[in-house]
Amino acid sequence: MRGKHWFVPSVCIAAALFVGALIAVAADAPDVITMNSTLWPSHTKANVQFTHKKHAEEYKIACTECHHKYEGGKNVWKQGDPVQKCQECHNEPTIEGEKKLPPEQQKLNLKLAMHTNCQECHKKLKAQNPQTAAPTTCVQCHPKKEGQS
Repeated sequence: MRGKHWFVPSVCIAAALFVGALIAVAADAPDVITMNSTLWPSHTKANVQFTHKKHAEEYKIACTECHHKYEGGKNVWKQGDPVQKCQECHNEPTIEGEKKLPPEQQKLNLKLAMHTNCQECHKKLKAQNPQTAAPTTCVQCHPKKEGQS
């Protein structure tokens, strides 16, 4: 009977430690991530400066909106799982006419994956609130590189 008195406090402590570990993992992510892929030797547009912390904390975007690991057609990635660079899986470089690629190859195309995920969300936000700051044009995400006109 004595052991039962410790069960609830033990579960609470274990839960608190788990939540604390998740917070610590999220805190390890940089505030801003430069979206720079090595799939291309040079970039025609400036790299996107993704405001990771702002998207997670201020905009309350679920981690699984970007981070994923698909098994059986379901995203099984959960907070605390390892995070890879997008290009680890989305490793098809952009080619002329990438939207004409077979659907499976389109999913692996880095440019299409990024643009589909980001643009669809931003356009949806703009439709809901035209005053939102969510960028929807190329130059809003890819500011001109120095020396470009």
